[in-house]
Amino acid sequence: QVQLVESGGGLVQAGGSLRLSCAASGRTSSMYSMMWFRQAPGKEREFLARITWSGGNTNYADSVKGRFTISRDNAKNTVYLQMNSLKPEDTGVYYCTARVGSQFGDRYWGQGTQVTVSS
Repeated sequence: QVQLVESGGGLVQAGGSLRLSCAASGRTSSMYSMMWFRQAPGKEREFLARITWSGGNTNYADSVKGRFTISRDNAKNTVYLQMNSLKPEDTGVYYCTARVGSQFGDRYWGQGTQVTVSS
């Protein structure tokens, strides 16, 4: 299993920045990729960004491309989400998730961290 703990959420004004962290423990040597998702009030959970653990390849949802950056520190088993130019519609609970073994492997979720962007 992989355990994930997110941190870094909070309240920020529109136009501001936050950096989320997600620390992984457990079967980290088997991690294939890590991703960030967001769930806004009354909406489904949506994909935001993905990074492969070994190669560091990234891809993003159109809604955050150019504003959010995903990165990883393999030595710390931590993935980050740098969020700039935040908008009120970015408000929600942010979750990190890890795939183990392959892109089709078991998926593990963190408990989430709240981000609130005020207008």
